[in-house]
Amino acid sequence: MADLTLYHASPSRSSVTLWMLEELGQPYDIKLLSLEKGENRQPGYLAINPMGKVPALRHKGTIITEVAAICTYLADEFPDAGLTVPVGTPRRGVYLKWLFFGPGCLEPAATDRAAPRKEEARRALLGYGDFDTTMDVVAQAVANGPWLMGEQFTAADVVIGANLRWGMSFKLFPERPEFTAYVERITARPAAQRADARDKALASR
Repeated sequence: MADLTLYHASPSRSSVTLWMLEELGQPYDIKLLSLEKGENRQPGYLAINPMGKVPALRHKGTIITEVAAICTYLADEFPDAGLTVPVGTPRRGVYLKWLFFGPGCLEPAATDRAAPRKEEARRALLGYGDFDTTMDVVAQAVANGPWLMGEQFTAADVVIGANLRWGMSFKLFPERPEFTAYVERITARPAAQRADARDKALASR
């Protein structure tokens, strides 16, 4: 039995964590849940994550939830994978910014596009401000690449890259050349390809 166990529904947000685990190269187990059958709302899983959401990760008795938190935790716990920027390094501030930008700005912007309001919300009410500015900020960051932290691929690229791949696949984000090139680099990563293949196999069960 591996020290790492992913509580996973395929495909879902937890697919991001599946990719992160493949990037780590550490052994891990998967506990597959069916969202359609409501297995994520059963008492056994609610004891693991009271929110009834996936992913959840168990590592040596500790439970971590929320995609960006899991990716940050794994990158720090397994520094030999080279996916983190160490504490005490000035660049870590920028790295953490992008880890939080994913769930704090990029994903909400996509969700608002997928389920638009009847009336446009005032900019000050939205944590991400406005859609176009969010797109411009991300485009500028990935254009300077190849990765968000320059030559180093990090957990921040897993979080932002997964959001961009998902958003573009559903036509929620514009097909800007910066996004297209970045997503192509993401998709070409062997770990991303392994995660995609495993997710498809799990979904077919």
